[in-house]
Amino acid sequence: MAVTLAEVALHAGVSPATVSRVLNGGYPVAGTTRTRVERAVEDLGYIANGPARALAAATSDLIGVLVHDVADSFFGILAGSLQSALAPGGPGGARRLAVVCNTEGAPAAELDYLALLEGQRAGGVVLTGGAVEEPEHTRALAARLARIAATGAPVVLCGRPPLPMPAGLPVATVMFDDRGGAFRLAEHLLTLGHRNIAYVAGPPGLSTTRERLAGHQDALRDHDPALPAHCAGLTVHAGFERSAGYDATRELLRRGAPFTAVAAANDTVATGVAAALREAGLRIPEDVSVAGFDDLPVCVDTAPALTTVRLPLREAGVLAAQLVTGRRALPPGGITTLPAELTVRASTAPPPATAPAATAPPVTAPPATGLPAATEGGRR
Repeated sequence: MAVTLAEVALHAGVSPATVSRVLNGGYPVAGTTRTRVERAVEDLGYIANGPARALAAATSDLIGVLVHDVADSFFGILAGSLQSALAPGGPGGARRLAVVCNTEGAPAAELDYLALLEGQRAGGVVLTGGAVEEPEHTRALAARLARIAATGAPVVLCGRPPLPMPAGLPVATVMFDDRGGAFRLAEHLLTLGHRNIAYVAGPPGLSTTRERLAGHQDALRDHDPALPAHCAGLTVHAGFERSAGYDATRELLRRGAPFTAVAAANDTVATGVAAALREAGLRIPEDVSVAGFDDLPVCVDTAPALTTVRLPLREAGVLAAQLVTGRRALPPGGITTLPAELTVRASTAPPPATAPAATAPPVTAPPATGLPAATEGGRR
């Protein structure tokens, strides 16, 4: 015979309403009381009636997690940490089912998945990665999320800026300090003595690209007001995948303007940058310094190890899980900004006395990187 909620309450020495609050995860319950209830659930083998709970609460145990590219290590780490935190015994302790939706960075797919999650009465939604900065999409996205949040289902924007939403809704924003991290990275290169600094930026029209490029340019401007214009011809917009970094670097080499350092939009792009430089006969960092962003696991295995900016991806996943299940109260203003930490390794050094000459050789075969294979990156 199935164990009832009342039996769990009796076993834990609490009211049935308290058991319901713990199981639904959307209400504050004292830590010791929550522990007693969770232990009673385990001892008795209680299994919640999902459909009944969904009808009663107007939501389900399903948490939708939208990512741009599940094959990209950036999103894999973030989503994996979030999912682990939602599992029984995880740091989120919320016992929810995380469903990962791969949007491939397409705005229409983002809205379509949200419509499906709304139809399934999802108990919460987490959107990860940079936002497409297109006014019509921003309005449609904000309206869709407002409808979901109005049912009581928390919404968390993770790695993207806040949206214009009505006050009082359970909406939280977890941001990375992309601008500050890019500033510190450019400042590091400037301190080493670099002035001809190339920058392989992400795709235009994406919040991540805008923030990181702005931070890079801020550092140049603070060092010398003439530097942003001086380096303007050394900036190339590209995708977030390895091949984009390779192609962008070949383009920089074709232009012929000398550069002694390349800051890449992310670590995956940086591996493509390194491949193109080596193919052109340039040494890293003796001839050209290379730096990335994110601090993915591959960074310590590159040769040389990659200087980068560390984003706390795992910590962000746990925090998003706590916010979307109500285990952590919304911060003041609903926004939490996580730090970005400069991590200096062997791929950056002072510039050579004279900028080396190099050109992009014709491609006759798939380029060899001299580096461990890195996961292709999607839109951040």
